[in-house]
Amino acid sequence: MDLQLQDRHVLITGGSKGIGLACALGFLREGARVSLVSRDPANLEQGRKELLAAHAQAEGRVSLHAADLKDPAAALAALDAAEQAFGPVDVLVNSAGAARRTPPDDLTPAAWHDAMDAKYFSYIHMIDPVVKRMGQRGRGAIVNVIGQGGKVASPVHMAGGAANAALMLVSAGMAAAYAAKGVRVNAVNPGLTLTARLAEGMKADAKLQGIGTDEALKRATARLPLGRIATPEEVANTVLFLASGKASYVTGAIVAMDGAVTPMI
Repeated sequence: MDLQLQDRHVLITGGSKGIGLACALGFLREGARVSLVSRDPANLEQGRKELLAAHAQAEGRVSLHAADLKDPAAALAALDAAEQAFGPVDVLVNSAGAARRTPPDDLTPAAWHDAMDAKYFSYIHMIDPVVKRMGQRGRGAIVNVIGQGGKVASPVHMAGGAANAALMLVSAGMAAAYAAKGVRVNAVNPGLTLTARLAEGMKADAKLQGIGTDEALKRATARLPLGRIATPEEVANTVLFLASGKASYVTGAIVAMDGAVTPMI
């Protein structure tokens, strides 16, 4: 299927590893040009090496921009640099930032603030300038990779879940506000996914339950109706579709990808 992404400029926050990197590879295979934004220059370089190893045609089609997206000025500078390299951003994928999973007795006011900075504001600081520029040009697509923790209150993910819930509202609201200007905004809510962040979540779950991390992972997997944990590539496939011309009438959607562990409408 031609997703109509040839030569599109895709900016991916959190693009150096995990779901963001899997998205980058998917877009490159569709012929897009990709700008990766992450805090750590070393992670960005490693991400580029992995993309080139997986897709030789990626040479010259990947630009790297180190920025701490908790800082709105840094986010704007990264956006300006990306557009100077590859032109206006056609697609924004937000996959940066993750709030630390924390057992309830360990939460403090600072932890709540940190969670909003790490997840909510790191997204907002890029969404705000990008959606306005897309609106001025009359076209664009944004896909926010958020997390099912914003739908279901987990004892070890209350602060991060609150940030996720806020981002869902922003996604739906921006979709309505910018639809008439040709900009689509959608969100994907992964559940357990095979990334480095999985280990942190299992550690918090294990502490709360008083069990080992291996047992926590075993129990979490057993609860999944599909019988396995998602791969980053599976999440990326959904992101690519929502960003593509094939989803031209899809906006304001919040797509659950938790393997049906929490049946809901």
